[in-house]
Amino acid sequence: MALSKEELKAAIMEKAKTSPKAQLYIKDFYKCDPESKPRVIKNIANEMVREGNLMFWSSGSTTMYADPTRIQNEEKKK
Repeated sequence: MALSKEELKAAIMEKAKTSPKAQLYIKDFYKCDPESKPRVIKNIANEMVREGNLMFWSSGSTTMYADPTRIQNEEKKK
């Protein structure tokens, strides 16, 4: 059974905070709930961006998702 919307948001946020990489592809979030369709996960991730819980990060050629606090910490290290 697929996770509820709130459970999926919590799983995505946990993945964004604990992943070894600060920036994640949308496909990295698919593992949070294999039973949810990719479009559902993408819509929830985009909703989290609008809420400010996640942010878009661009390498120039690829757009990725990231936890804003982790990106700020990465930028400070440089």
